[in-house]
Amino acid sequence: MTTVHLTPEELTKLANRLRRAQGQIGGVLRMIEEGRECQDIVMQLAAVRRAVDRAGFSIIATGLKQCVAEAHERGDSEVDTALMEKLFISLA
Repeated sequence: MTTVHLTPEELTKLANRLRRAQGQIGGVLRMIEEGRECQDIVMQLAAVRRAVDRAGFSIIATGLKQCVAEAHERGDSEVDTALMEKLFISLA
């Protein structure tokens, strides 16, 4: 499997997205402790899930680009599409 190398810009975006999700999780915990409405808590959990999913898809997309580029550099026309499909499905 290929190691994903993120540019500084990609790393910053990813880190910010995950920090936002981390803050949202803290908010969910506070909401539960405060006895907030179920609907409000579930809405926040859905937002956390979307943020984490987007981070995962971003990493997979970067990895896929790198896999294709590395295969091209090797003169190899085959990319492990089964692995990429498995990663995408794992986030679905």
